[in-house]
Amino acid sequence: MERIQVANVRDLPEKIGKSMKIGNFDLALFKLSNGDIRAVENKCPHKGGMLSQGLVSGDYVFCPLHDWKICMKDGEAQAPDQGCVKTFKVEIQDKNVYVYV
Repeated sequence: MERIQVANVRDLPEKIGKSMKIGNFDLALFKLSNGDIRAVENKCPHKGGMLSQGLVSGDYVFCPLHDWKICMKDGEAQAPDQGCVKTFKVEIQDKNVYVYV
């Protein structure tokens, strides 16, 4: 796994996704209202909607296309929907955000 610096905590708006390409990965990065930062695959398992454009509530992001609710902790779509997105480990060090890909 490779650790890559992707942002600074100060530059991430709360509850608004940021899309980024890292190598072969298209990621959605989110700063939650509790200060946690999550990184998930930027593609809904249903129809490929860009999760970085979705609404955030707690640990969940809602796909902007069909409102699928995706947990950003484990990547699982919430029932009755089925599917999963890849999640990425995030580390904060000296206000810098690192993602492991």
